[in-house]
Amino acid sequence: MTRVVIIGGGPGGYEAALVASQLGGEVTLVEENGVGGAAVLTDCVPSKTLIATAEVMTSILGSEQLGLTVTGAAGEGRPSLRATVSVDLQAVNQRVLDLAGKQSRDITERLGREGVRVVNGRGRLDGAHRVVADTDEGEHVFDADFVLLATGTRPRQLPDGRPDGERILTWQQLYTLDDLPERLVVVGSGVTGAEFASAYDALGVDVVLVSSRDQVLPGEDPDAARVLQEVMERRGVGIMARSRAASARRVGDGVEVTLTDGRTVSGSHCLMAVGSIPNTAGIGLEEAGIALTPSGHIRVDKVSRTSARGVYAAGDCTGVLPLASVAAMQGRIAMWHALGDAVAPLDLNRVSANVFTSPEIATVGVSQADVSEGRVPANTVNLPLRGNARAKMQGIEDGFVKIFSLPRTGIIVGGVVVAPSASELIHPLSLAVAEQITVDEFAGDFTVYPSLSGSLAEAARRLHRHSITTLGD
Repeated sequence: MTRVVIIGGGPGGYEAALVASQLGGEVTLVEENGVGGAAVLTDCVPSKTLIATAEVMTSILGSEQLGLTVTGAAGEGRPSLRATVSVDLQAVNQRVLDLAGKQSRDITERLGREGVRVVNGRGRLDGAHRVVADTDEGEHVFDADFVLLATGTRPRQLPDGRPDGERILTWQQLYTLDDLPERLVVVGSGVTGAEFASAYDALGVDVVLVSSRDQVLPGEDPDAARVLQEVMERRGVGIMARSRAASARRVGDGVEVTLTDGRTVSGSHCLMAVGSIPNTAGIGLEEAGIALTPSGHIRVDKVSRTSARGVYAAGDCTGVLPLASVAAMQGRIAMWHALGDAVAPLDLNRVSANVFTSPEIATVGVSQADVSEGRVPANTVNLPLRGNARAKMQGIEDGFVKIFSLPRTGIIVGGVVVAPSASELIHPLSLAVAEQITVDEFAGDFTVYPSLSGSLAEAARRLHRHSITTLGD
């Protein structure tokens, strides 16, 4: 029986374990902090649970334009909706942690049912085909035919702004708060910073976002980022563009963040969202002949192989694309390849991603940067949602649908959706990209009326003329 040992129990690790077991391997998974890894216990599941609560608050605050009135919240001299609907952060965070724990237990139970041996401990390599697990009971050594590394990442820290878990926090420490911050300074305007800034603003917190770029979400579609920034500023989030934090320190019962230009920003709490560091140091990688990038990530090819024979890697520790879905697919591909099953290389052009802000931003395939910089010739349609009948009914005023198609064939190669439910609406475009569907084929399929998905078909219809014109040239 083929022996497979996996270090790391996040999506890349546990999905690989399930595949390896399904294909007849003898599988051991070594995890230090709990099955599910950071994605389940401290990152994706907790943050999106918190954001789900914030979404409800956003809906409540927008209910007046739909003709709804919360008792005691309307009329002259009466309190506002925000004052009427309060947030019990301790209860919210307890629910967040309970759900994360339940998800971890559910995954652990499934691994057990599938015959995977789970070892609670810190895994490290002793050569390319031996894993040592340091546990409470001592060292356990496992020989392996194949090893998968799925060690993940941890929050990056500023040398002069180290988190203390009370006032200066990483995104993994926010769930220890019992009360809403009076003023939250968020350092970093990438996906993590933007998501938490949007969520805490919805919960009624005074939020200041320190952004080193001209616009939030510098790595996302620029039109989508512009819409989000306009919405956030309209809702009262203070965005400090072209500003970079140099340090953060406790001052009395609050925090003072000093910028590189000498300015200071004060708040009751500070969230550091300045990137992440791969967990690759001190676990025997270099000694086993595994090549790392200058940033410390593990180099892998499109079937997740490292530079050491029989050793694979998956997830954020590879630096390929920091998404749980990508980590899971890397892990599956690794085991399909290692154990001789049919496998296709990882294709990042088919990956859909979502930023869970309000509104959400979902993307798939070719990006606006690819088109604008000439890497991919494509026709583009950007259709605002404000003309959509369902959007009007729901009071949605911000957002759009964007589709990219090839000039000659009309094949859909990418898309962007900015809407309250973008994470759900992107799936039809993901299928179109994966299956190389043309705009005419896409537009010819029925959508429900009224629906937000109707705008996807309408955007495709508007690209019909572009394809005909190009083919006739």
